[in-house]
Amino acid sequence: MSRHAHSRARAAPDPRMWPLYAAGFTTAFGAHAVAANLGAFSDDAVQSLMTLGVLLALYDGAEVLLKPVFGILADRIGARPVLIAGLVGFSLASATYAVADQPGWLWAARLGQGAAASAFSPSASALVARLNPAARHGRVFGSYGFYKSIGYTLGPLLGGVLVWFGGLRMLFVVMAVGSLAVAAWSAIAVPTVPPLPRTRQTLVDLARRLSDPGFVRPTAALAGATAALSVGVGFLPVTGAAAGLGTVVTGAAVSVLAATGALVQPKAGRALDERRITVGGGLTAGLLLAAGGLACAAVGGLGGVLAAAVLIGAGTGLITPLGFAALAATTSPARLGQTMGTAELGRELGDAGGPLLVAAVATAVTLAIGYAALAVVLAAGPVVVLGMAWGRRRRDSRDEPVRTKEERHA
Repeated sequence: MSRHAHSRARAAPDPRMWPLYAAGFTTAFGAHAVAANLGAFSDDAVQSLMTLGVLLALYDGAEVLLKPVFGILADRIGARPVLIAGLVGFSLASATYAVADQPGWLWAARLGQGAAASAFSPSASALVARLNPAARHGRVFGSYGFYKSIGYTLGPLLGGVLVWFGGLRMLFVVMAVGSLAVAAWSAIAVPTVPPLPRTRQTLVDLARRLSDPGFVRPTAALAGATAALSVGVGFLPVTGAAAGLGTVVTGAAVSVLAATGALVQPKAGRALDERRITVGGGLTAGLLLAAGGLACAAVGGLGGVLAAAVLIGAGTGLITPLGFAALAATTSPARLGQTMGTAELGRELGDAGGPLLVAAVATAVTLAIGYAALAVVLAAGPVVVLGMAWGRRRRDSRDEPVRTKEERHA
């Protein structure tokens, strides 16, 4: 086989990965397609703002509570059955509202969707790591993140089309059929990955592992990236409207943010595998890019909004595959489900905490100061890490024994 043919064969997509990428798309699409269209103009649209807020919180609340639990279950019985059961559960939860078509059942359906996503999302991440060697983790997590970003990007658009065509019921029908199809695909294409033997873990052991810098740093970076992304999606349209920009322009800016993140993730993962970047350098650069984007948002205007979209998208796209690859590299394969579930919990907290911080500061002062506050939080981590590294190098150089001229030339 020629070198080029060998390279093409080596780069061929792994068919086992496609159902996992589809699972990532499913959870992202399910979150944003419904969230963006609950208040849409249709016969079954939600009219009360309080009801809308609680329905939005049900999905994320279930994920915050249950992702670590299902991650531990995936380690205990295997990630594949938890993945498939979660996808089937998502289909059944969606079908609940599609069949009943009653407002009361929307609550149960949304809660069930969040619980089911809590099962198959960390299981898919764990399988991405288990089915690939460490040398390919950056690449495969980049691809996984790419398809999740596509789900986030297309969810509001395709969901809006479906709601316009047949109301919320049509959207839930499509989600029920789609998630069931992904479950069947996973049952056929994803191999059985048996759980690995694990040593007994006490609460002290768990606390020690979750407080280890190898877990805390990438998880904190992932939470920061998600916070910046959530703020960008939610508040950039507000900044654009204040500058007199129309909904088409502000919507395009949010699309630029999502598209930039989707395009950067595979490239960042590939660069990590090829050792052109390091995890520490990439996470630091990603946080500083996201902080710079928030600073541009504080400036406002068309240029500030577009620059913020590009920088926040690039920062989050850089952090996501590197963060998950770092977690996989520092975790025992027997504990991958627990680690991924807990890291996803960190992302959910960032998803909620970022907008809350910006909103609280904006209410007290201005939105520009709110952006600046989150930018300072994101930039503080890299600055502290760089300062500690510089201080450590200075200390090591001072402690190094002074050699004589004869020893230096020996």
